[in-house]
Amino acid sequence: MDREQRVCPDCGQPVQSVVRRHKTLGAWVPRWVPGPCHNPECTAYVEPGPRPDAPEPDGPEPADVAESGQGPGAAGGRRS
Repeated sequence: MDREQRVCPDCGQPVQSVVRRHKTLGAWVPRWVPGPCHNPECTAYVEPGPRPDAPEPDGPEPADVAESGQGPGAAGGRRS
């Protein structure tokens, strides 16, 4: 992590550094960039709140799959 102080390009107020990532030669590497501006008088103002990139679960929970009969070991329509 670098020690450079990041500032908002619109108002010049200090902002936090946030990490982004990009893929280089097949590996994800971190890249530190200026975060959103939280100065209410700035044109680039972003209201503080939950992280927009928070992971959300996809698909049904494992218990739901087992109850529906679609999980591993469920009797299928084919018979040998």
